[in-house]
Amino acid sequence: MKTDTIAAIATAVSDSGIGIIRVSGENAIEAVDGLYRSKGNKKRLSAVKSHTIHYGFIFDDEELLDEVMVAVMKAPNTYTREDTVEIDCHGGILVINRILETLLKHGCRLAEPGEFTKRAFLNGRIDLSEAEAVMDIIHSKNEFALKSSINQLKGSVSDKVRSLREDILYEIAFIESALDDPEHISLDGFCERLEEKTLRISGELKKLTESADNGKMLKDGINTVIVGKPNAGKSSLLNVLVGEEKAIVTSIAGTTRDAIEEYIRLNGVGLNIIDTAGIRNTEDEIEKIGVDKARKYAANADLVIYVVDASCPLDENDEEIIRLISDKKLIVLLNKTDLEQVVTDEDIRNQFINMPDVSENDCRIICTSTKENIGMNAFEDAVKEMFFNGEFAVNDELIITNMRHKEALMEAYKSMEMVQESLKNHMPEDFYSIDLMSAYVALGRIIGEEVGDDLVNEIFGKFCMGK
Repeated sequence: MKTDTIAAIATAVSDSGIGIIRVSGENAIEAVDGLYRSKGNKKRLSAVKSHTIHYGFIFDDEELLDEVMVAVMKAPNTYTREDTVEIDCHGGILVINRILETLLKHGCRLAEPGEFTKRAFLNGRIDLSEAEAVMDIIHSKNEFALKSSINQLKGSVSDKVRSLREDILYEIAFIESALDDPEHISLDGFCERLEEKTLRISGELKKLTESADNGKMLKDGINTVIVGKPNAGKSSLLNVLVGEEKAIVTSIAGTTRDAIEEYIRLNGVGLNIIDTAGIRNTEDEIEKIGVDKARKYAANADLVIYVVDASCPLDENDEEIIRLISDKKLIVLLNKTDLEQVVTDEDIRNQFINMPDVSENDCRIICTSTKENIGMNAFEDAVKEMFFNGEFAVNDELIITNMRHKEALMEAYKSMEMVQESLKNHMPEDFYSIDLMSAYVALGRIIGEEVGDDLVNEIFGKFCMGK
């Protein structure tokens, strides 16, 4: 493990009121002492108390660089559990880089991406799931992703994983002890007790795994695709949702030739919205490319919004669209209801009646007018009901938002199923122990107790510089 002293800019490098440079390592205080002077040059940082802030100046030899505040934090009660100093300077690009360059001249090394948090992990202050939560907080796109990440940083994932591992480890130890000392430790009734416990643990693992799909959407946003025939009002819908004119809207059918992507927050939850070209049979080569893209985007969507021009009869293009999206979570917007309505709710349901993949829970039909801003509240409510049972609140229930965690939970679940299979087949106790250990190891990867250096480096390599 590296123990040298590292330094990096911890704030965005831009013209701003304040910039922060973070220094951590065995010689952090001494390194900053080499360029810091207090007012009147009376105080050395090496002599001050821990967790104190000091006013002074940063010099490069005899050249004054900036007026600063310096926070001194001594190990082990720091983010990295190493001596740490943070220099608060003015946020100009030139000055903050000059101070960093001067630190590098005084024995510091430029930190790698995520190296401060990596040191916090390696020094035992946080586990791997908590470290990943730090990155998730930084990249949170909405309120609910932020709350979930904060809960994970506080240990919600770690606590659950450690509890499950303790239960599994107890059974492994009991089996090994009984096999080593059968005269004093009896296995009578053990299989029944183990079966009950494995069923309970499997249930918890399954529940956590199943939360991951909603968790991913909570964190990254719902991949949403707007489809429909040309001139149905798809681009107008996008503009209403975004709140500005992002897409060109004309009365000419086929105006949208390529996909337009936008991220919006809908009552705090993100939608990654793609407005696509109108789907229809066309001889226009460029429009054909856009239509093909629309089909591909719809095939990979979490949610499809099918915009129907309710003032025009359904035709063969609508039939093709319905076949394309019949197995998706779907909201049908009967648009242009400010005009005389030709297509009704019943007409749409009749189109879907022969589509076995569509269920009542996966399809909502809403009358809208993007021109008059009618039906948007009903649309928002429909999204909540379809994905989050009408509630977006992050409560005490643990939601998995990290796909690496999901994979480990799935592996642990499969191992617990193998234990249950061995119990049904009355296999020797050694078989139980092997699969229990596999589940134990899989869960350990979530908190970083069963991972190699390559995975650790890969995870922290995704962090921003200075964190």
